[in-house]
Amino acid sequence: MLQIALPNKGALSEGAATLASEAGYHCSRRGRELSVRDTDHGVEFVFLRPRDIATYVSKGIIDLGVTGLDLLHDSGADVTQVMPLEFGKARFCYAVPKEQDITPDDFTADTRIATSYVNVVQRDLEQRGIDATVVPLDGAVEISIQLGVADAIADVVQTGRTIDEAGLKVIGDPIIASQAMLVAQNGTVADHEAARHFQERIKGILMARSYIMVEYDLPTSKLDAAHTITPGIESPTVSPLSKDGWVAVKAMAKQSRVNEIMDDLTDIGAKGIIITDIRTCRI
Repeated sequence: MLQIALPNKGALSEGAATLASEAGYHCSRRGRELSVRDTDHGVEFVFLRPRDIATYVSKGIIDLGVTGLDLLHDSGADVTQVMPLEFGKARFCYAVPKEQDITPDDFTADTRIATSYVNVVQRDLEQRGIDATVVPLDGAVEISIQLGVADAIADVVQTGRTIDEAGLKVIGDPIIASQAMLVAQNGTVADHEAARHFQERIKGILMARSYIMVEYDLPTSKLDAAHTITPGIESPTVSPLSKDGWVAVKAMAKQSRVNEIMDDLTDIGAKGIIITDIRTCRI
């Protein structure tokens, strides 16, 4: 049975469970179960600390896992990055008190940097040629400067609100641009049919989230212009209507362009424009 690790808590937990559920897998927990079996698909979902998932996968204890790219880098685990999952996006950055006008390159041997991602920070400091002191903490690093434990912090930043409320500001470019990542033991996806099926289903869900289906009626004389607006994947589907000189058009289009598409189709005389979401797809 294929074993897939999902985060048991934290920012990645809900997104991972929702994605697997939308892909047709049973992975819902009634309480705090450590695992849930989906016997119809030959998959067991194991709920682990996000920080530990890459390590379990690298050792072959778990076949696939969902973890954050920042956590993966910090673990140093040797795994295959199967695909980014387009949720849990965040930046891993340095931050200092707002009144300070410095950059990470200004850190010195006397600088104390508090973080829960010791390995990531140490590697970054080595690349910068800086011998600063890394202070390991298990969370709530924002308060460490106020408490006199550190001079700067390195942490995951999503909205930036927590950093701002702590009287801090982000400095320098992000060390890592993180998001949820599907990882596998090297060779697992190629060798395991259930793993390939899981990958393809997840890919279909992610693709569907990026596209919408556009349907509309249009004078035949405007088809060339319509094709430019909604070219579809290969080409739009065009069907004749009972009204002479009119056709019905159907095409997939990028979700990010939905309002622009509506405007452009209206401008060329399209009628009955309908936009619908796509649940899943294979392209």
